[in-house]
Parts: sequence; structure tokens; C-alpha cells
Amino acid sequence: MSILVDTSIWVEYLRAGSFSDKLDFFIDENLVVTNDLILAELIPFLKVRNQKKLIALLRRIRKVEVHIDWQQIIDFQCDCLKMGINGVGIPDLIIAQNARQHDCAIFTQDRHFLLMKDRLNFKILQNP
Repeated sequence: MSILVDTSIWVEYLRAGSFSDKLDFFIDENLVVTNDLILAELIPFLKVRNQKKLIALLRRIRKVEVHIDWQQIIDFQCDCLKMGINGVGIPDLIIAQNARQHDCAIFTQDRHFLLMKDRLNFKILQNP
């Protein structure tokens, strides 16, 4: 199984070392994947801080291609709204779609993913 690590995990991992045991294990086992959307959320802040080595390491992680099916994104958003899940951003819906496309679990601490995982049919891993 591949694990798509959400930006929420990376930010806490890089800032405070949170989730380090679990994420380090996933990295050591070569389970971690990323995509261009997640990198686009992370890299600008790292560039501003001149973190070239860290950027290079993140870019070495195996990437899964993002193929956006906009009708499915619209349907996902409608499903979320019908379930009373408001405020889900399009980037989170794209990450959910991407995880489904590549049969990845999402490692996240974002509550939106937990709320929509069953309805949108994707797997998540949460830090206990």
C-alpha cells in the first residue's frame, strides 16, 4: 500500500517533529508518495526559508500523477454538502480523488478527510 502524506502532516513533522515515529517508519519502508498539489503547498514556504536540501528531499519522493476529473470533484463537493460537511476546499477534494485513483491511503490530521472518507470511498491513516 502507498501512503499519500497530506500537507497537514508534513507541516507538523517539519515544524515540530510531530508524527515523526510513524512518518519515519513509512519513509523507511518506502511507502510514502506525494503529488504536485502537495508539493505546491509545501515548497513555496521552504523556498522562502532557503531550505534547498529539504526541497530536494521532498522532490525525491515518488510522485503519483494528478488527473483531475472535474465532474467527480463537483460530485464530491455535492456529496459533502448533502452530508453537512461544509468548508471542504477543492485541494482536499483533489487529494481525495488522487488517493482513490492510485489506491493510496491518506495520512492526515485534517478532519475533513475523516468526515468524507466513507462517502467518497478512500482510506485514511490517522495518528493515534
